Amino acid sequence: MRILTGTAGWADASLIRSGWYPPGTRTAAGRLRYYAGQFRLVEADAPYYALPSAATVTGWIDAVPDGFTMDVKAYSLLTGHRTRVATLPADLRTRIRGPWLTASSAPGELVTELWRRFHQTFGPLREAGILGLVLLQFPTSCRADPAGLSSVHAALRHCGSLPAAVEFRHASWLAPEQRERTWQLLRDHGAAYVCADMSQSHPGAVPPLLAVTANRAVIRLHGHSAAWSRGGKEERYRYEYSASELAAWAERSRRLGETAEEVHVVVNTCCAGIAQRAAATLRDQLDPAEAVSGGLPKPEVTE
Repeated sequence: MRILTGTAGWADASLIRSGWYPPGTRTAAGRLRYYAGQFRLVEADAPYYALPSAATVTGWIDAVPDGFTMDVKAYSLLTGHRTRVATLPADLRTRIRGPWLTASSAPGELVTELWRRFHQTFGPLREAGILGLVLLQFPTSCRADPAGLSSVHAALRHCGSLPAAVEFRHASWLAPEQRERTWQLLRDHGAAYVCADMSQSHPGAVPPLLAVTANRAVIRLHGHSAAWSRGGKEERYRYEYSASELAAWAERSRRLGETAEEVHVVVNTCCAGIAQRAAATLRDQLDPAEAVSGGLPKPEVTE
């Protein structure tokens, strides 16, 4: 059993400006190489906005050491998010009218082709032993109703042989009468459940319940910004976890590790190195030598 800690992304502008990287670390490869010397896990969130080129993925592979793990966030349209047509691969854009695509307006054959390219793009990452999990983060509009269930089933089928982790953004999936069915859905597909820590100040907020539905478990820490439901991206994720909060999440990670073979703990906050500092604190607290191996019994749940 391993507990891996890291952050969502390694190259946002505020991080680069913050001085977290040593002077002279000016290239994308150099930054990832330095990052991979500090943490054993990173979540590549750039693929959510557009599929990277083969050369970019090769650069990632070359920049990280043996034993490093990279989770990859699935392209937005693949999980039903509203998506700019301009972010599609160039040869697919000419088939679409208008500037935006939604889950309902995207042609089924387009989604199928994007999934094919997603597999093709990240196949080398998997072959190199670096790919951890594919994060399927569904939008708040995806609820635990027939339409939402259809969307989740479809994405998991398309993900296929790639190991998936699922994050929900609407509380209906974890309502007391629904949560066991939700976890069983993920177990049926061999997908990891993502425990998300987020602001609870808005309707539909997902509670931070713990559960293990596959051999790996995931925690994503988004912070508790008061601007979660109304601010821009930086405002929604601008949050610095306190020492006591991080200690509590370290303990929850250990509890998941009693059941899962591997736990991924991803800090997804903003800005200026806040996430990296929090991840480093967790890394230091979660000494792998303290891990306890375990099997995979029924999910543990904590309110």
